[in-house]
Amino acid sequence: MTARTDSCNGQMAPPNKRPRTSQEDTTNLPLGIACLHVRLESLYEENIVAKILKSAIDGLKNNASPSPPTAYPEYVPQSGEDAGKYMLREAEFWTCGFFPGSIYSLIERLVRFPQAVPSEQKQLLLKKLLSLGKTWSDPIHSMAYRTDTHDMSFMVQPSMRVRWELLHDRQALDSIITAANSLYSRNNNTVGAIRSWDVLDQKGVDISSATDDFLVIIDSMCNLDLLYYASACTHQDDLWKAATTHAKTLIRTHLRPESDARGSKKKMYSTFHVVNFDPKTGAVKTRRTGQGYQDSSTWARGQAWGILGYSQTYLWTKDVEFLQVAQALAEYFIMRLEDSLPAKKARLTGSEKGRYVPLWDFDAPIVDEANPLRDSSAGIIAANGMLLLSQALAGLGVADGSVRFRDWAIAIVKDTLDFSLTPHKSKIVASSTDIWAEDLDDQNRFDGILRNATANYNAKDHKRYWDHGLVYGDYYLIEFANRLLKMGLV
Repeated sequence: MTARTDSCNGQMAPPNKRPRTSQEDTTNLPLGIACLHVRLESLYEENIVAKILKSAIDGLKNNASPSPPTAYPEYVPQSGEDAGKYMLREAEFWTCGFFPGSIYSLIERLVRFPQAVPSEQKQLLLKKLLSLGKTWSDPIHSMAYRTDTHDMSFMVQPSMRVRWELLHDRQALDSIITAANSLYSRNNNTVGAIRSWDVLDQKGVDISSATDDFLVIIDSMCNLDLLYYASACTHQDDLWKAATTHAKTLIRTHLRPESDARGSKKKMYSTFHVVNFDPKTGAVKTRRTGQGYQDSSTWARGQAWGILGYSQTYLWTKDVEFLQVAQALAEYFIMRLEDSLPAKKARLTGSEKGRYVPLWDFDAPIVDEANPLRDSSAGIIAANGMLLLSQALAGLGVADGSVRFRDWAIAIVKDTLDFSLTPHKSKIVASSTDIWAEDLDDQNRFDGILRNATANYNAKDHKRYWDHGLVYGDYYLIEFANRLLKMGLV
């Protein structure tokens, strides 16, 4: 087991450097890389920072009982009376960590890559973001003790990992370690997995027995990073082993072998969203979906969580099986993107915009061909996973594979920016002592960065909401931009 000593001793790790292949000499870069700073310039524009700054300030208004915040940004409706305004969700909801995570991702960018932040008031901006980041993330410390949820990495790591690695905040590391042990408390050695949900409650579906049911979702792959990180910091081998066993189990239970109708021999997997196990025997009872179209369909964001989660797991363990699974999941995602209605229409019409913003579920019926329901967050999450895949393959000297997944990640993000980046921009405003953000158009606002996300469109679910901005779509967009900087690609 290789510990991440650069992270766990509180020292800031240097940007990841990957060796260039002979085709990547700095004097003859591929067009995609040579022009990245131009193609993806909106990733680093003032608007991104201004959106987060403005929402961080506005979100604290009337959100102090007894001290702020008690609710966190979740989604931004694109229509209706609340169109453009961030809807806040109770602090206990699984998405609470992403907004403070966005603040700290920008703090990391300001500190490590100040040239990538277009502001003439960088020190004032950093001071403001540090203050807001602490206000929004301090309540997250209490989440670390929860044993009623598996979403510990999503809640705790986005802010606390930066607080520890960049700011040497020991309390942040303590919360990461506490959260990891809280997550581990949900482990079942018989099943070989960590319980995700305690209950699945939908129309006609009631799975809620603590003794007879054991629900595990593909999203859980992205919580394993927390266990590996804490294990590397504390040498608690049980955390590491539980994470690795969980990942191995889901290969057997959550993945479906697929083939490419076009004749490609590439290995491919699609994913089941939810598997219910018998906790006493470890046997699979049922496979179903919670947020996708139907039990046998491929929910786009679930597939994306799998790509990111298995890529992260490989980078920790260096177990080649996890690398192969991540590649197979990514290849299936790419195939479905290429075969989707938006991509087919793009080839027919020559209009490229929107071709790689994924449909919310790859197998769901398309009701409106002119405006099919999408999930921009799924594409951004998948792109982060593909960028990690590219990094992993570069480390193995697999240049062709590294370039393939890098270029696909960039293509997805570029198309998402072209199609889903809100046209309603914000700007940073400063005085001699303070800094804040304002909308460029007072009559039209949109608090999120991206549009066209879908949190849940499952017909059986009690809460369906779709076609909106989504906090984790924005978080992973900011993280993608940071990953490019760390890899030296921009």
